[in-house]
Amino acid sequence: MTSVRGTTVDIPTEDGTADAYLAQPETATGRSAVLVFTDAFGPRPRVRSAADRLAHETGRTVLVPNLHYRHGRAPVVPLPERIDEESRGALWRTLRPVLRSLTPVLAMRDAGAYLNWLTGSNSVAGAESVALVGYCVGARLALLTAGTYPERVESAAGFHGGRLATEEPDSPHLVIPRITAGLYFGHADNDPSLPPDQIRRLENALADSGVRHRSEVYAGVGHGFTQADTDAYDKDADERHWAALLDLLGHAAPS
Repeated sequence: MTSVRGTTVDIPTEDGTADAYLAQPETATGRSAVLVFTDAFGPRPRVRSAADRLAHETGRTVLVPNLHYRHGRAPVVPLPERIDEESRGALWRTLRPVLRSLTPVLAMRDAGAYLNWLTGSNSVAGAESVALVGYCVGARLALLTAGTYPERVESAAGFHGGRLATEEPDSPHLVIPRITAGLYFGHADNDPSLPPDQIRRLENALADSGVRHRSEVYAGVGHGFTQADTDAYDKDADERHWAALLDLLGHAAPS
């Protein structure tokens, strides 16, 4: 079994220093890496264990930055061991202004710094290609990054993403014509943040662009179905997500 070493690293950005979790398998070649955009709650034990699993399954270095580093090191707000409906409301009241402060301009500036670090850092032997994975709000950032830095992204996946194809002028789906990476989307079918009209708009944009993609709606699950430390978690849907993600990255599904 491939062992994985997890460490905390600091990444210089134009606006400061982003703390991040780095998972490195002993057998990593340094030729490819995965950049993970988390949900709103950010890096935490469950996220770090998932990064370790991804590094183990793929042999790739996995970087999980604290998207909200401008507000402090992760976690930017105290998190309970399990995020249930009772705790979620209070957390959202605190996190909502933090999320709104991360504008698309700032997020893409940060994404460039993360990509620079992965492709130029001695810590990861300068990865030649980077794959993206995003969850919840992170799915939106993965899509935007694939369109903002098309020459630097080999593939991108988004799971239970929200507001991917709105009618706003800065909607993430508008970058799709610039994307060259292969894409995968796993949507929740009970997700107010991505209603059917947005899924149709996203599908139309993908079809019109001709970008390589696969998109699925996971029946019977809600927003956040991969997050094992929340009440939204669904084990079967989570394992389906792992199989799809590893397939996109060119690896067999986990046994």
